[in-house]
Amino acid sequence: MTSATGSLSLVVDLLLVVLVLVVGRGVSAGGGGDEAWRAEQELDRVARVPGQAFDVGFAHYAGYVSVSEERGAALFYWFFEAAEDPASKPLVLWLNGGPGCSSIAFGVAEEIGPFHVNADGKGVHLNPYSWNQVANILFLDSPVGVGYSYSNISDDILNNGDDRTAKDSLAFLTKWIERFPQYKGREFYLTGESYAGHYVPQLAQAIKRHNEASGDKLINLKGYMVGNALFDDFHDHLGIFQFMWTNGLISDQTYKLLNVFCDYESFVHTSPQCDKILDIASTEAGNIDSYSIFTPTCHSSFASSRNKLMKRLHSVGKMGERYDPCTEMHSTVYFNLAEVQKALHVSPKIGKSEWETCSSVVNNNWKDCEKSVLHIYHELIQYGLRIWVFSGDTDAVLPVTSTRYSINALKLPTVTPWDAWYDDDGEVGGWTQGYEGLNFVSVRGAGHEVPLHRPKQALILFKSFLAGSPMPSVPDFYSDM
Repeated sequence: MTSATGSLSLVVDLLLVVLVLVVGRGVSAGGGGDEAWRAEQELDRVARVPGQAFDVGFAHYAGYVSVSEERGAALFYWFFEAAEDPASKPLVLWLNGGPGCSSIAFGVAEEIGPFHVNADGKGVHLNPYSWNQVANILFLDSPVGVGYSYSNISDDILNNGDDRTAKDSLAFLTKWIERFPQYKGREFYLTGESYAGHYVPQLAQAIKRHNEASGDKLINLKGYMVGNALFDDFHDHLGIFQFMWTNGLISDQTYKLLNVFCDYESFVHTSPQCDKILDIASTEAGNIDSYSIFTPTCHSSFASSRNKLMKRLHSVGKMGERYDPCTEMHSTVYFNLAEVQKALHVSPKIGKSEWETCSSVVNNNWKDCEKSVLHIYHELIQYGLRIWVFSGDTDAVLPVTSTRYSINALKLPTVTPWDAWYDDDGEVGGWTQGYEGLNFVSVRGAGHEVPLHRPKQALILFKSFLAGSPMPSVPDFYSDM
């Protein structure tokens, strides 16, 4: 009896030692939750996507993050680690606009993502100018009803707006970082284009206010950058007609009538007189891609898009460098493939309906839309954030003239005067001016989607933004001439 008791005591002691070692190891590695978040990440890991005929040296993940248990709302993401040494690189979120357009369709598949969709819509190829060369890039389909994102409440997608989009995106970020805690406190930047001119500063504002209220440093926001962005209804309107006239797209008479009948209120809310002159302007401009006025159109979609030049002013476009104006069509084919959706862990709820690059339901039922975000810029500049604004100068939808009017309305002192910047080939990449609290960069020859039409120059821009350094000035070999 005594011998059995002693043996049992020894076993108990050994078990206690093992338990202490196990618990100690768990604490040193981040606690019992360490294995949980690693397991969650592995569930989201994408081994390979269909039509990928090459290997990559970086990990990428795709899946869902719940943003509202009550609504059953979940946002879809696709995350690419930096190609080299991701632990030393910042975290960057990219958002496309619309409202209602997918960041997977545009940001990943034809702009800054490492995978671009092939022309047959059945595979992908590597993008040599991917932004994950210098950062960890997170793409988000927001709000619900966009891309693969969904809600269990059928009419939930009829109630999106600026305010809820910012709240849901903040909820997504906080929960995503719980799943990927290695990015907690990492330098974080927001980027996007078009209607993301609202999304990005509104989300930045929500993050800063959340951090102040909670004392939480989970999201270490350092700055943001937006391109061909919706800023301010009045100044956006003011610049569009001027851009079209100065680029020879419309007649003198039409330009005058646009300014008479499509004043600020009529332009935003439309009127019969304004609609009529907008139709005349579209007819005069002809069959052009209003998002990139000097490049070819996608002829297969011409019949359905004719005479909509001036009526699609606040939605995402499509343009490219070795220009394929039909890139959006390739994505529509690819992301509707069942094997693609399976590889990306898409919910079966989405697979039952057709995937769209942009949701007209979301766009047509948008609730609250701020007339201007300039007041948010004033607030965020006070935080000392790095704020950059860029503009492709061949976009007639949200043109460089509109952007410059909006920046001028901020009344910021000039720090560095207007000057040309250069790409790696010694060619002028565009022009730039530094203000107190904001930097402006134009990209020569780029349309609405700058990284698609001028990918090399866009990567130079992104590198300069992350470094907080000026755009490259006159090349060294010019200095000796």
